[in-house]
Amino acid sequence: MQGKVKPGEGIAIKFGEKLKEQRIRRGLTQIELATALGIARRTLCYYEQGVSYPKQRAFYRKLADFFEVNVNYFLTESEEFLTEAADKYGRRGLSQAQAVLDQAAALFAGGELSDDDQQAFIREIQELYFDSKERAQKFIPKQYQKEHDGQ
Repeated sequence: MQGKVKPGEGIAIKFGEKLKEQRIRRGLTQIELATALGIARRTLCYYEQGVSYPKQRAFYRKLADFFEVNVNYFLTESEEFLTEAADKYGRRGLSQAQAVLDQAAALFAGGELSDDDQQAFIREIQELYFDSKERAQKFIPKQYQKEHDGQ
């Protein structure tokens, strides 16, 4: 599965640029890399163009292994946050996490905080998101917890 973002927006830009750079550095075509990774060429195109990004954390590890780089090379803090939210809480968690990032980014539209302060704020918001999700789990009746965890 993959998460969708609007072209030219958000977290997928950096990931796509890094992916394309590694592919070109290795002298691979999109078809060759897609085949090696077990994905469709179109999916790879979307990744490189920033239209979508991998939802599964395991795919980032697969990329890192293939290109012999640290997995963190492909993940920004926002990508890591979204991937973790998707891993833990499924599509709904991914959607909620993206909304948190979008709303936090809107707060900085005026540009009154330094980049360091913005990053610190984002990290705190991400931590609050996961804390609140963990606390909310306590209130889900046991009969629904398995169903909820599998989303």
